[in-house]
Amino acid sequence: MPKTTTPNNPIWVSGAVIVGAGPSGLAAAACLKHRGIPTLILERSHCLASMWQLKTYDRLRLHLPKHFCQLPLFPFPSHFPSYPTKHQFLAYLHAYALYFGISPAFGTHVLGALFDRGIRRWRVRTAREGREYLCRWLVVATGENAEEVVPEIEGMEEFVGPVLHSSEYKSGSVFCGKKVLVVGCGNSGMELCLDLSNHNARPSLVVRHTVHILPQQMFGRSTFSVSMWLLKWLPMGVVDQFLLLMSHLMLGDTSRFGLHRPKIGPLRLKNLYGKTPVLDVGTLALIKSGNIKVCRGISRLRQHEVEFVDGKVEKFDAIILATGYKSNVPSWLKGSEMFSEEDGLPRKAFPNGWKGENGLYAVGFTKLGLLGASMDAKLIAQDIERSWKAL
Repeated sequence: MPKTTTPNNPIWVSGAVIVGAGPSGLAAAACLKHRGIPTLILERSHCLASMWQLKTYDRLRLHLPKHFCQLPLFPFPSHFPSYPTKHQFLAYLHAYALYFGISPAFGTHVLGALFDRGIRRWRVRTAREGREYLCRWLVVATGENAEEVVPEIEGMEEFVGPVLHSSEYKSGSVFCGKKVLVVGCGNSGMELCLDLSNHNARPSLVVRHTVHILPQQMFGRSTFSVSMWLLKWLPMGVVDQFLLLMSHLMLGDTSRFGLHRPKIGPLRLKNLYGKTPVLDVGTLALIKSGNIKVCRGISRLRQHEVEFVDGKVEKFDAIILATGYKSNVPSWLKGSEMFSEEDGLPRKAFPNGWKGENGLYAVGFTKLGLLGASMDAKLIAQDIERSWKAL
């Protein structure tokens, strides 16, 4: 646990400092505690998993079956459905923290972290009363989704209706009867359109690029489960062809509705560029029926109108930016080559991005979601334990 002599001195942490109390940080803390290594989690918000608690919509469920999303050493309750709701997942995270006795230092915003070669320790500076922590091991668990990505669209300041990021969206009930433009056709954008339609709004979806849409389930099993099983026996290219064939049989030709597929298969695209395919939960049927309209990219905004790149102009009451998130690691972690300045992700590709230099680690940056975070957490705990026992 942290030790200090006077309030003005740095606080020495005997174990690891973990930045971030989301699922990744909790998983790392649990794995380390299981091996007898103390941790201190620094969390800028005032709650666990602030992204899940504060920046997600009400209808959200896990997109993958629960056994692919559980954290190490603590399974989901057996009575939970295959795809737990947002509230069930949050209940699971709170139970996880309670079970392992994890108590983060909430309201502790990390301003900077730098390795001090003179004392061979990480200096972690925070905004909370100017405190500085010294530690041998630093685990970055702030995640790939730390900050909202808000694109610059010409005329955005002229548009008189609300323009909000998906992180501010809770329910389509407030948009009943309104024409709403959703920008971004990832899983979030597609689900927001579905939610808006279910609340009698009139949603349109901006699709600027190609997108792979897969059925959420095949043969009574999740598409992800089928994919993982096939990859044990077949090359990725063959599995991709199988997924595309089944998707065509089950969903039809999506290009007929303005949803063109990339030339690269869904698994290879995810592996190379981290772009996740959309798992359809009902949105595509509403696109086919015309309840959800697909639009080209935006050229500019006016007071009540949106002009698209194909020259079409339409009136909308509101715009929702389902444009994703980005890492913020370069803004506070200094003097390390582990993370790219460009995208804030580890420079080494999966599965080698979890370990850096001088006791620096990353958890939850694999682009594999909760499954990847669990894999990282186990590796980090094993590695730190070796150093801990050598002290």
